[in-house]
Amino acid sequence: MKYIAFVTEELEKNKFLSSFKELEIDDLHINDVLIKVVWSSLNYKDALSAKGHKGITRNYPHTPGVDAAGIVVKSNNSEIVEGDKVIITGHDLGMNTNGGFAEYVSVPYNWIVKLPDALKLRESMIYGTAGSTAAICINELIKHGLTPDKGKILVTGATGGVGSMSVAILNKIGYKVIASTGKLDKVDFLKSIGADEVISRDEVFDTTGKPLLPRRWAGAIDTVGGNTLSTVFRSTDYHGIVCVLGLVESSDLNINLFPFLQRGVSLIGIDSAERGLDIKKELWKKLSNEWKPDCLNEMVKEVNLLDIEPEIELILKGGQVGKTLINCSIKN
Repeated sequence: MKYIAFVTEELEKNKFLSSFKELEIDDLHINDVLIKVVWSSLNYKDALSAKGHKGITRNYPHTPGVDAAGIVVKSNNSEIVEGDKVIITGHDLGMNTNGGFAEYVSVPYNWIVKLPDALKLRESMIYGTAGSTAAICINELIKHGLTPDKGKILVTGATGGVGSMSVAILNKIGYKVIASTGKLDKVDFLKSIGADEVISRDEVFDTTGKPLLPRRWAGAIDTVGGNTLSTVFRSTDYHGIVCVLGLVESSDLNINLFPFLQRGVSLIGIDSAERGLDIKKELWKKLSNEWKPDCLNEMVKEVNLLDIEPEIELILKGGQVGKTLINCSIKN
């Protein structure tokens, strides 16, 4: 049986080409479960993999796509059976295991979350890794006692995947949200998904070097890194929490100890790929029910898998707004 996949090949050292190929199912590395992919979504990591970034994907040819949602067609595990609707986000999918930019994927059973009853497959990939990462951040805020009554939450890089999901989910569960962005033409979009206030990213880029800055938010979800994260950290209120998950500005962090020692601020690192299956299942249930934003279906741009290449270029240029949903049912 044949299937279509988006495949990146290394033609020669540091020269890569992506194209659609018709492959044999038998050539797909078979793990415990074979899944017919219905939906995927586009993440920055996918775009890097598609461009040959060896820090993401070591060996080529390779199919990117760290997210997939679909229907089980074959399983060697008694808990996951043919016909089950399932979600896969993170782990090694789309990195060194062929990913969701294809009609089929094969994965170990312990990477899989069964689709909650209250969620549609399409909705699960509007969330994708971005939504599940946002949920992990928000769960950390709550776990550390940062409830809505404690004050506003800042979200940096707010028009991106994780940023926009964070804004929408925080708003849904009662938080007041400050959204920071470099795309000031997207203020209306950010307010439509739940931002109470929108500020320029210049306001979270301090160059004075002061060890502490005026207290502006109770906590933050930072998708940017670098000096922005340093500014956010130094501007956080007493006993605040800053979730750290991105480095689009820089992987370097120049901070001092005063926010820790004088304000009791905590930095929490967020790694979504290797979170345990139990916590993933718990958070997917929340995303299907009480955390599900009313605006979920308005936050997304849908494209067919065969039209993914322009979207890869767009996300690499910083042009993605909200989520890009990929329909993996190949059009004629």
